[in-house]
Amino acid sequence: MKTTYLSALVLLASASTLPHVSLAAGDATAGKAKAATCMGCHGVPSYNNVYPTYHVPRLGGQHAQYLVSALQAYKAGQRSHKTMQAQASSLSDQDMEDIAVFFANTGK
Repeated sequence: MKTTYLSALVLLASASTLPHVSLAAGDATAGKAKAATCMGCHGVPSYNNVYPTYHVPRLGGQHAQYLVSALQAYKAGQRSHKTMQAQASSLSDQDMEDIAVFFANTGK
């Protein structure tokens, strides 16, 4: 009993030293409606933009928190892509969470 208690205490203490990671807490149903614009590029398999030429990444199945972080970085101007900056500029934090959860739960 003492060993179990001590082990749990050590585990709890070590967990408090880990970096805090927040998980996306969005609504996938709301995200589906909000992601309609995103699907024009990110919903097309093997899509490449014509000018400038680049591969458009697939978002389906991506980690939700990564997508939220990316959208926040576009909105803040920390990621440079004019189209994505424009798209993200009008999104609220809740919009980003919803869209991210939708794509995370989509295999497309």
